[in-house]
Amino acid sequence: MQNTTDKIASKFLGKRTEGSYTYDSSLILPIPREENRKQYNISNENLPFKGWDIWHAYEFSAMSENGIPVTRVLKIKYNCNNKFLMESKSLKLYLNSFNMSRFGKTTKECLEICKNTIEKDLSEKLQTEVEVNFLENNSPRVEIFSKFQNIMELVDESKIKIEQFKENPELIETEISDTKEYYITFESLRSNCRVTHQPDFGDAFIYYNSEKHIKEESLVKYLSSFRSEYHFHEECVEMIFKRLQNILNKNDKLFVSALYTRRGGIDICPSRWTSNCEIKDVYDLIDLNKFARNGIKQ
Repeated sequence: MQNTTDKIASKFLGKRTEGSYTYDSSLILPIPREENRKQYNISNENLPFKGWDIWHAYEFSAMSENGIPVTRVLKIKYNCNNKFLMESKSLKLYLNSFNMSRFGKTTKECLEICKNTIEKDLSEKLQTEVEVNFLENNSPRVEIFSKFQNIMELVDESKIKIEQFKENPELIETEISDTKEYYITFESLRSNCRVTHQPDFGDAFIYYNSEKHIKEESLVKYLSSFRSEYHFHEECVEMIFKRLQNILNKNDKLFVSALYTRRGGIDICPSRWTSNCEIKDVYDLIDLNKFARNGIKQ
């Protein structure tokens, strides 16, 4: 029997859909976060983290009133403390409905109208404040998370045997260590869409400050266990965050982000962190004027 989340998401996912030839805000499908969070004892009323979800639409296009094409990279950002996330295919269909629609006399006016329209539509649907920016075609591409080290450089591959590919927190092992701060990157995160079962690939970034050291070999095993999981990107990040938070000490700092590669012209980059986490040199880089991509994977 389908749960509520899958029932909503399956309206478009896995189906041939024509979309709309003209602007149509009714295409947006909000999905309740609560259903998945309950599985991991995450309460919407008392979230164990702060964070945001960032989306990049690399192929946004509309037209001016004179029929001149206007194309930009669109960046969307909203807080994770609202009740809803967006279903990705519905967002694609909604944004595609701008393709043949005409707004404003000039390129500048067109972009301003589209920005205001999208912010209004998404804010109403998600019941939260949504920020939208267009990145100019000459926007610099920046490398973020420069302090983070590839976890595979810290382990001996020949001694790791991975046999579990369903998410399992029992794989995580800790020890007491004199080192307090850890900046880890895992470049082979894979999960699957919960409706279409298509694979999603991304980079995971984990920062924590604790007297507990999460053994890198165990973290590789744990993150690899997502390869047969079926969840939205936001859900995977929250699962990883909650599992790690559960094994660290109560007041330890923790930051988890995943930068997924784009599919269908859109990528999703969720980030979650503890309220005492002030590592601005990490997450201040993910703002509305920069690409949130490590090296900008195309």
